[in-house]
Amino acid sequence: MYFCTFNNKAVHFNPYNIDLPITEVIDDVKKHLSASNTLIVNAPPGAGKSTLLPLVLLEESWLNGQKIIMLEPRRLAAKTIAMRMAALLGEKVGQRVGYRIRFDNCIGESTQLEVVTEGILTRMLQQDNALEGVGLVIFDEFHERSLFADTALALAREAQQVLRSDLRLMIMSATLDMPQLTQLLKAPSVVSQGRQFPVEILYGGDSDLMLLPELTAKTVSKAVKEQTGDILVFLPGEAEIKACEILLKRSHPVISVHPLYGQLPPNKQYAAIMPHKEGKRKIILATSIAETSLTIEGISVVVDCGFSRTLRFNPNSGLSKLETVDITLDSADQRAGRAGRLGSGVCYRMWTKATHNRLQAHRKPEIEEADLASLVLEMARWGVNDINRLTWLSPPPKGHVAQARELLHQLEALENNRITEHGKAIHGLPCHPRLAHMLLLAEEEGLTALAGDIAALLEERDPLGKEAGIDINTRIEALRRYRRGELKNKKLKRIAKIAEQYRKILKVEEENNAVDPYETGLLLVFAYPERIAHAKPGNNAQFKLSNGSIAAAGHQDDLAHEAWLAIANVNARDGVGRIFLASPLNPQDLAPMVKSMASITWDTKNGGFKAVTELRIGSIILQSKPLYDYDENLKISAICDALKQEGSWLLNFSKEVEQWQYRVLSLKHWDKLHHWPDVATETLLMTCEDWLGPYLHDVKKPADLKKIDLKSVLQHHLSYELQGLLDELAPERIKVPSGSNIKLEYKANGEAPVLAVRLQEVFGMLDTPRVCGNQVNVLLHLLSPGFKPVQITNDLNSFWNKAYFEVKKELKVRYPKHHWPDNPIEADAVRGVKRK
Repeated sequence: MYFCTFNNKAVHFNPYNIDLPITEVIDDVKKHLSASNTLIVNAPPGAGKSTLLPLVLLEESWLNGQKIIMLEPRRLAAKTIAMRMAALLGEKVGQRVGYRIRFDNCIGESTQLEVVTEGILTRMLQQDNALEGVGLVIFDEFHERSLFADTALALAREAQQVLRSDLRLMIMSATLDMPQLTQLLKAPSVVSQGRQFPVEILYGGDSDLMLLPELTAKTVSKAVKEQTGDILVFLPGEAEIKACEILLKRSHPVISVHPLYGQLPPNKQYAAIMPHKEGKRKIILATSIAETSLTIEGISVVVDCGFSRTLRFNPNSGLSKLETVDITLDSADQRAGRAGRLGSGVCYRMWTKATHNRLQAHRKPEIEEADLASLVLEMARWGVNDINRLTWLSPPPKGHVAQARELLHQLEALENNRITEHGKAIHGLPCHPRLAHMLLLAEEEGLTALAGDIAALLEERDPLGKEAGIDINTRIEALRRYRRGELKNKKLKRIAKIAEQYRKILKVEEENNAVDPYETGLLLVFAYPERIAHAKPGNNAQFKLSNGSIAAAGHQDDLAHEAWLAIANVNARDGVGRIFLASPLNPQDLAPMVKSMASITWDTKNGGFKAVTELRIGSIILQSKPLYDYDENLKISAICDALKQEGSWLLNFSKEVEQWQYRVLSLKHWDKLHHWPDVATETLLMTCEDWLGPYLHDVKKPADLKKIDLKSVLQHHLSYELQGLLDELAPERIKVPSGSNIKLEYKANGEAPVLAVRLQEVFGMLDTPRVCGNQVNVLLHLLSPGFKPVQITNDLNSFWNKAYFEVKKELKVRYPKHHWPDNPIEADAVRGVKRK
């Protein structure tokens, strides 16, 4: 029994009287947390783990008056879960239970349980590495594998191991790879079976993405007719939800249709998840936000389109791209489970059973696909240079980490991989390092208020849409008109609030005067230095970016004919990207960014080797002059870089060279006494400086590369001992009884080499030829006089005694002028025709 005080009255809270499946494992959870500082709890959606477990732990003796912090992956979930727990205690949010999310919090002096989201927990850890005053950190919905959750767990785990062995961590999830997690954390686990009512699964046909809103509306209409109860519909994103909403409101006017996605205003989000005030039947059109984190009352039917939208980061371009992908099996199960929380339900899946069986088992962790600039800065602030030193369920990809470090050095947040004072100031601001860098530099330019407006606009969805063109200044003007009371726009209301928060942090007043677009352009350059864009000559509306990529504006756009742009938002398409938000740039503002540098490159398409001195901004070349005095090693490096990127076609990898490679690779399989090198083409290209470098001094054009005698170069790269052994153990040819020296054909994977020889030339040969010191039998392809295969064998003796006589009958018919002896072992081998 638990007691709390509300309006000076004792309120009784007994978790065991609440009919939720999680009550069955409460005692196990308490027992493990009393004995261990880490616990993993696996419970399906609806079991009550998010609302009930944190409350029953508030009175545990080991907590000793300290707080509980619970991390949620989504803002809406954090607020609704806090409200639910407060209601169970008979309190208002902000008393014993409160929440803290970005730019919003509701906590008080008596708050003992805080539900937090986004980077709040990592900031708490950075401010106090030991998390003094916190006894338990709960990671809820950990199966979603958000970047923030993975980062916070890594930091909390280190704090626990180094500073606070008494700090308890509880990882809660609906679906997880439990053995992997328990082994990594060396922690016990508790599993709640939950209480899922049966859900009937109905499969349809596979959906066309182009027609997804129409097909979904059709499936929902079918469900409306066939089922009762509220319907939860899963769609990939806002655009599909809005299109489907229009169709459903038109065809079902008496049903209340509600969208539900992250960028929706809070009042509309709550309207979607709460029961309808007038008791109307509801259709909720949701993104994956509704999979597990939120409890939506009254759902008994689910319609699942089978797609989700994910943001994938490309470290090569430095850009992130939204992609629509098939959901995974665990997501499909969670979505279907939404129909079975209150009673028996139905799930309409808009794909076939065969497609279902091909789905991936688990979603990819965000850490494997995200921009890691914030993570790398977080680690640098923590004092960690080697990220892999920490506990990661999925280690951050090396390419993403390298790109993030490069960006942070460019933003002067890191120097020699260590955080700078400027980097600490960047870390102190609640936004992406790019925007934080812009905000800090804006102070020096006296443009802080403008920078706050830009940061707020870039963090939220475009308030005007693509029909307003790509000029971000149009959005800034609209925001300022909204603040002056001249314009109404619900999206601008949220953006205005975020801009206000930035002004409070930076202590500046609101500005609503006209915007100088060149000032906007300069600020965008601070945030996105690699997206300075220069118009391509003679190519209307196309721009070369300083990172080397090409992007285009619409031909009719107001900025299409600008000479210079600062780009804030561009997608990462292959070929020519598309610009979404940009501002004009004054080229005079770019003077500090112009650098003179020697360029030693190999350009296959344009003739080969080039040595020039260039004035450039990143990849944008402003001026170029020939360079005659350069380091020869730089030339070799440039050619080798081209070979690594463009591949083997630049060199003459002939059949003869390939066979030399296969001979060495075969011996690498067969001969374990000697250290044969890996001479596979891919390996040779990646190590070309070592073996090819000395032969590149006179190379100037692509034709010169083709003239290099690769076989000779590679042969001489072997040691003198291995050169001799190669011819001895893996000879190029074998002499047969006819006197011919026949080429062997070797394989890359160590399979038996093939000797393709006419049958008449091996008359008199008793045994199968062997290579590698008589260890490996050759595979004989015995040919007719017309060089057609008549038998394949690696046991010649057996062939003479058994199969030869059948082959002989056929050959006598097809080649009657040739001699086919009855005793081939004693017959003379011949190269041509031996008359009978």
